Amino acid sequence: RIEGALLGYKDIDGARRPASVREVATTRRNLGFVFQQFNLWPHLTALANVAMPLVLARSMSKPDAKARAKAMLDRVGLAAYANSYPSRLSGGQQQRVAIARALAGEPHIMLFDEPTSALDPELVGEVLQTMKSLANDGMTMVVVTHEMGFAAQVADRVVFLDHGRLVVQGPPVEVFRNREHPRLRQFLNNFIERNALLHVTPEEAAS
Repeated sequence: RIEGALLGYKDIDGARRPASVREVATTRRNLGFVFQQFNLWPHLTALANVAMPLVLARSMSKPDAKARAKAMLDRVGLAAYANSYPSRLSGGQQQRVAIARALAGEPHIMLFDEPTSALDPELVGEVLQTMKSLANDGMTMVVVTHEMGFAAQVADRVVFLDHGRLVVQGPPVEVFRNREHPRLRQFLNNFIERNALLHVTPEEAAS
């Protein structure tokens, strides 16, 4: 339903119908996006990066936008960096600013596209911790990720795709214990080998 409304159609009783401009706009307003790259404006502070879309896209007054931006930066643990420019922030901090920006729109659902893939390994944890906090607060999230440990701990449902094709889906414990599909088995074995020093498998993280 989300995809259809974003692309301008809706499915009714199995038939595709055009979605109205209002329906498309409503769907988009209820979604928050966090991308691989942080996509922050380099000439604006962290506070302004969060506040500006509220003024431009939501017609919010500048004082109200600033107040909400401050609250969102505080929520992701960056209140002290409100006046910092992106060039002065670590990759993990920049991604948390991007999360704050998405949260500021008060979305019903947040979409994350590989939010940690552009980060150095030591910075991944702070972003994942922020996302775990959102999940604990009840935020609905759709996350594209290769962070299997995170998916095992946080997800209610895991969908494994291979070249855009759905291979298997279900609760984390079921998916990560599934050895019937060769591609999934290969992927999980590679994950275990890469994380051998941690001695943690996806199944253990999910249980």
